[in-house]
Amino acid sequence: MKEKIQIIETIALLVIYVALLFLSKTIINNTLKKAHLQRPRRKMIIKALHIFTTIGVLTLLAGIWGLDQNEIAVFASTLLTALGIAFFAQWSLLSNITSSIILFFNHPLKLGDTIKVLDKEYSFEGEVTELTYFFIHLRTANGELITVPNSIILQKSISIIESEL
Repeated sequence: MKEKIQIIETIALLVIYVALLFLSKTIINNTLKKAHLQRPRRKMIIKALHIFTTIGVLTLLAGIWGLDQNEIAVFASTLLTALGIAFFAQWSLLSNITSSIILFFNHPLKLGDTIKVLDKEYSFEGEVTELTYFFIHLRTANGELITVPNSIILQKSISIIESEL
């Protein structure tokens, strides 16, 4: 009897999860289109929301199937610790993800801008063609594609040469 209830709860949770994913994507897209936010930034917000929603659903599923509250707390604290380390780590993949979030919300850089990364040893410039969770893709004047880790963009000075309004 207990397993039947767990299966029903799991199915209900998964149906709600799928509905939430669809509904949140539609609402976010419509809201952010009105705010004239670029498509790649809308996609990044939707992906981040889906990651948090998925983590929440996995936690609820663990509770439904009898995972001890202490085990769930250990999982949550481990996840929060990893995120905390990412904010301070210089060269980890997590630092690039957190850097992408910081760049997204607090930097005037956007797709189509021509930027120059100011470095005393090796300066370079190019047009921003893509912003991802890990890298910014720059297309140089001679057609080269340069991928720059997001954490480097936060560490170096950036000059926006030409901004696409």
